[in-house]
Amino acid sequence: MRRLIQALLDRIGARLPLAFRVLHQQFLLRVIDLEALSIEADIPSFLGQFAGVLIMFSFIHTVGVLFFPPPPSLAWEYEQARISDMLLVIGLCSVIMWDTTFPDRRDIMVLAPLPLFPRTILMAKLTASATVLGIAVIALNCTSSLGLSVIFGAPARGSLGVLRFFFAYWFTMLAAAAFLYGAVLTIQGSAALTLPRRMFLRVSAILQLVAFGLFLGTRFLQPTLTTHAEFTAPANHWLLVASPTFWFVALLNQLNGSLPPDLHWLAHRAWINLGIVALGTAASLLLCYKRTMKKTVEDPDLVPGTRGFHWVPRSGSSLQNAIVVFCLRSIARSRQHRIAMAFYWSVVIAIALSWIRWEISNPPVPIAIGFIMSSFVMMTFAVLGLRGIFSLPVSLNANWMWRVTQLRPTQDYVAATRRALLLFGVAPAWTIVAALSLHLRPWQQAAEHLAFLPLVGAILVELCLIRFDKVPFTCSYLPGKTNFQAIFWGFVFILATLGLLLGTYELDALTHPLNYILMILCAAAAILAFWTVNHLHARSATLYFEEQPPEILTRLGLTFVSPPQSSPPPVSAE
Repeated sequence: MRRLIQALLDRIGARLPLAFRVLHQQFLLRVIDLEALSIEADIPSFLGQFAGVLIMFSFIHTVGVLFFPPPPSLAWEYEQARISDMLLVIGLCSVIMWDTTFPDRRDIMVLAPLPLFPRTILMAKLTASATVLGIAVIALNCTSSLGLSVIFGAPARGSLGVLRFFFAYWFTMLAAAAFLYGAVLTIQGSAALTLPRRMFLRVSAILQLVAFGLFLGTRFLQPTLTTHAEFTAPANHWLLVASPTFWFVALLNQLNGSLPPDLHWLAHRAWINLGIVALGTAASLLLCYKRTMKKTVEDPDLVPGTRGFHWVPRSGSSLQNAIVVFCLRSIARSRQHRIAMAFYWSVVIAIALSWIRWEISNPPVPIAIGFIMSSFVMMTFAVLGLRGIFSLPVSLNANWMWRVTQLRPTQDYVAATRRALLLFGVAPAWTIVAALSLHLRPWQQAAEHLAFLPLVGAILVELCLIRFDKVPFTCSYLPGKTNFQAIFWGFVFILATLGLLLGTYELDALTHPLNYILMILCAAAAILAFWTVNHLHARSATLYFEEQPPEILTRLGLTFVSPPQSSPPPVSAE
């Protein structure tokens, strides 16, 4: 995959101007944020890993469709699911690449004096974003498009039906991706044109979080319509009008020739909104590059805070309170850390929304292993995600403040980091699980599970603190230590295995008081053991603020080849 992407980029780049190629590469570095994703500034490696994860999801879906083919009556349901997944992936990519398409202060200060046209900068930024989005669209649908074409296209018109469904499917997916990303750019551009620079920066961060929640909520809370009667029911008319998913389902069936005549208005809505978004995107981008560049240079990005009443809740000693507040404000104010945090919490929120949708349509049920495993997964991603972003620095130039104020022993800083993990990782995940547990019966078993879950979170916290001898967000980071694809699938496998084993044991312990008490005691003993190890290590450890690269020898790959030695002349017998 890496070689294929590298060859494709080289072939396309050879036909483009040099200035455009250089800008595209630099903007792609900033879109992907290599330092946060740890891939040694190797763009094809990251794109290959990113595509590999999505291809695996597409392959799993294709295998399920081919080995367990659904009836043609469920075609709309499967099409809606694939379009919803496509919109979710593009939406999350849009959140990650939130403000990378519009010009910022660095672009203007560095590129404005150069002999470059603004349209060259704009096209380089657009193609950098389109590269990531295009790979996401292709990877997520590369195999599923073939499977759905064979299942839903062949029964109607044979091989011609397969080809028509295939092309209709790909056109719809590309149109849906362009619509959603264009809508995000239109909203951002409108806000940048109408608001002052400082207010836009604040509103942009809020819009980013709102868009993140909207994309996840729409995917997991939106109802599914499977039959013609449900599409034409008056009670569902408002849903069809408001949801882009159903617009593009109708567009797919219109291109495939399987859309009933009374639903053509829904496909027309997709065409109309696609055109509106295309015009809005073009207008907002052109106006932003023409009108907001001067405002971007003149208005500062950071201004002194307003005086007033600022109350911060106490969370332990003065040192613990300072580090907890520092962690909270770093996550809230740093775009890089918000995006990294959103990646982990997207899993937590997705699982929670799935359970909410299921609980709305079902009566209260006894606690099951599926709910126990889901709660373990949510707790794991909440804690490990927070630990992951703790390693990303906020401002290396400001670390001298922590160095000169280190007046406490290292174990006090470790204790403060532990408190931050408990407050921002364990507590939110437990609160979400507690809200979902209100639908479970009997209450006693739900309460027992809620009593055991914080112990699991505390164990994860102590595991995260092993040899973590630094203040969160204050240590330099060395990229190139993580293989994203291998770590992702390995983590999924290990988490699923451990969650299944632990969930099975806990489900049995909830009905046997002695086993439940033994489980609680074992978890408490594990917490005490890990806490003791971390405390003893912290007593002799020293805080560090610089990641040191390993001392290794690098060879140039040069080999000395000695010249062939001539053989001596033959000795005459005489």
